[in-house]
Amino acid sequence: MENMLQVGVLSSTHGVRGEMKVFPMTDDVKRFKKNKDYVLETPAGMREVKVESVKFFKQFVILKFEGFDSLDEIQPYKGCNLYVTRENAVKCAKDEYFIADLIGMSVCDEEGIEIGELVDVIQTGANDVYVVKTPEGKEHLFPAIKECVRGVDMEKRTVTVFVMPGLLD
Repeated sequence: MENMLQVGVLSSTHGVRGEMKVFPMTDDVKRFKKNKDYVLETPAGMREVKVESVKFFKQFVILKFEGFDSLDEIQPYKGCNLYVTRENAVKCAKDEYFIADLIGMSVCDEEGIEIGELVDVIQTGANDVYVVKTPEGKEHLFPAIKECVRGVDMEKRTVTVFVMPGLLD
């Protein structure tokens, strides 16, 4: 399990007082109002930052970090990734998982026969789609719906799926 989860990317500056537009990479953009402690991935390494203020504009979150009071101070961080530690992450509801935790899991059918490894999750809007790579290198797509995904065992790191007709063709 990863210790830090990516929640955004600093995309561009906003104004001259050190604010930054952040493209959110989280389902819950309100998280930025709830949490103040983040980690910024910089070319020089990881840097802890505290949010001073939060605003929302179109698809962006505008953040003002403590200690960054001008355009010149925040500009070098354009394009940097923003993370939250697992302890500050929003809690998942029942049957919800962080994508970072799903990647690398073994995917098996209901008889326990391994199909492959979950290598990616595509977010389509309607439902997620799990990309499963077989040992032969072939990729199969499984819709992340109850009819197809029968269970996720985080301890055993396995996903059990019902193989719908045509999914492995």
